[in-house]
Amino acid sequence: MIALSTENLSLSFGTTPVLTGVSFAVDESDRLGIIGTNGCGKSTLFKLILGELEADEGSVYISKDKTVGILRQDDAFCDFEGEDGSATALEVMYRSFPELLAAEARLAVLEAALSEGGELEGRSRDSVVAEYTALNEKFIRDGGLEFRGRCASTLAKMGFGDDEISRPFSSLSGGQRTRLALSRELCREPDILMLDEPTNHLDMETLGWLESFLASYKKCVLVISHDRYFLDRVTNKTLLIEYHKAKLYNGNYTKSAEQRRIDREIQEKHYKNQQKEIARQEAYIAQQRAWNRERNIIAAESRLKQLAKIERIKRPKEAPKGVSFKFSSSIASGNDVMMIKNISFAYPSSPTLIKDVSLTVKRGDRLFIVGPNGCGKSTLIKILMGRLDPTAGYVDMGYNVNVGYYDQENQNLTPSKTVLEELWSTYPTLTELEIRGTLARFRFVGEDVYKLVGELSGGERARLTLSKLILSDINLLILDEPTNHLDIDSREALEAAIAEFDGTVITVSHDRYFLGKLATRLLDLMGCPTEAPVDMSVHKAGEGYEELLRDRQRREEQAGGPTATVGAVTESDTAMSNKDIYLMNKQKAADARRAQRRAEKLAAEAKEIEAELETIDTEMSGEAAYDYVRLAELDTKKNALEERLLEIYEEIGV
Repeated sequence: MIALSTENLSLSFGTTPVLTGVSFAVDESDRLGIIGTNGCGKSTLFKLILGELEADEGSVYISKDKTVGILRQDDAFCDFEGEDGSATALEVMYRSFPELLAAEARLAVLEAALSEGGELEGRSRDSVVAEYTALNEKFIRDGGLEFRGRCASTLAKMGFGDDEISRPFSSLSGGQRTRLALSRELCREPDILMLDEPTNHLDMETLGWLESFLASYKKCVLVISHDRYFLDRVTNKTLLIEYHKAKLYNGNYTKSAEQRRIDREIQEKHYKNQQKEIARQEAYIAQQRAWNRERNIIAAESRLKQLAKIERIKRPKEAPKGVSFKFSSSIASGNDVMMIKNISFAYPSSPTLIKDVSLTVKRGDRLFIVGPNGCGKSTLIKILMGRLDPTAGYVDMGYNVNVGYYDQENQNLTPSKTVLEELWSTYPTLTELEIRGTLARFRFVGEDVYKLVGELSGGERARLTLSKLILSDINLLILDEPTNHLDIDSREALEAAIAEFDGTVITVSHDRYFLGKLATRLLDLMGCPTEAPVDMSVHKAGEGYEELLRDRQRREEQAGGPTATVGAVTESDTAMSNKDIYLMNKQKAADARRAQRRAEKLAAEAKEIEAELETIDTEMSGEAAYDYVRLAELDTKKNALEERLLEIYEEIGV
């Protein structure tokens, strides 16, 4: 059953179109990922769905009695609907259930009245008992006995410790407030859950829990995200917004990306074939006119009329141009880039945050610092940059080291300057043409360069900070959460730039796709400060995240953790277990054989279709070129074959 749909939704700001003719529908159990470059209209679409903006055209349909929950990008800075600053995180969670709190308070009044004789507000005891019974049944049915426990459990799973749960929410960091806002929405379990960039500020462990929760969520989810790993794990449909229009694809991010590639190839092929046919027809017309006899003129005019009736196929647009850049490298540094010796750190009147961190960063390392939120990753980065002094230990820079630093909060920007002034003031010797050229590579074009830095979105600020970095002569990049606020295209451009960089990289990141693709070395602060940090090398390129998970599991098993704790079993239990394993493996083998046979059958069918399509193309440009009845038949058959071929490609993963 359809939970939500839009029909021909369009919106413009003045003369600038934002969305045009957006139509899609999602069912009650769908999990829709909404993707597109920053500024393409994803958050605007959410506002239209919620009625916060009025569309110029079109409509939004939400199924009757469906509740809607929304997490916005800026919820880290909201006041939680007027909560007083002294309310704890747990109290803020409770207040997201006002109906249950009101029912609870009313039940307490009724209980007190019944214990004192039963009369209340001039009503008889029987009337009070009837109200109490009805209200109590509704309270239990609506989850009144469980909601407090569910609130505490959700906060714990979102990484809140006992201390954070009992702290006033006004004292929480931006990341903690984001997680609190997300916890409120997850705890309410609305019928339609709308999440705008929910993965920002979440560590890997919390992300893993959130993915599992959403993957098993039985209701409708709409999520805007640039986290490719997250989208692949959570979504089953993808809505791409580009050039103000939207197209719905079945499948997660990776499947939809492959489908988009195939669609563009097919559209390009149709376009080229038609252009070839048009050129051939125009050549024929020109030839007939050149002969200039009466019958030739008649033939030319007839063919011209037929040509005018052809519905022209537009050349498919390329994907919107993304960011493209590379880091400039200076002279090579020494082999030992940075020596970190017994670093420890604690904030005043606080327990030790970092303890005994020692390692030597080598030239060419791409070192990723990982661990849960609050373990001191960003603090360690600030120590390495000399912005904080360690309470013990020291950091030594190697020979010829030139550092470029990316701050996750983009604090090195001046809000009162324009984008152009911000970059030009950092590199005053460059010409305006060179500065504008650099900004254009980061999608700051035209009037965008005159925007005030203080008015930029998170993604724009991130791109501006990167534009300042690429003009520096550096051989050591230190990056603190560089992918936060970047769209997918910008993340891929950053990955490519780092992969080509011939210097050394030290970065903090929770982006598992980014980490997996680039890391050559990992510093895991998972158990800090009670356990020593783990310095590990990545042995297989592109599998940094998988190797991190395997190493953590190995350490947990060695420490006698949950994965290593197995109770004693009896001989009959073992025999039964072995039998179960045998049957399970037998079933898996049978399933694998069936899947293999089907894949082979589909591959053979695909080859036959491909050959048939080639035959059709040959006939369409040959014998059937002048037979428009036959051309129409061939075109219909070709479209049907291409649709079937796409289905096969999707199933066998071509």
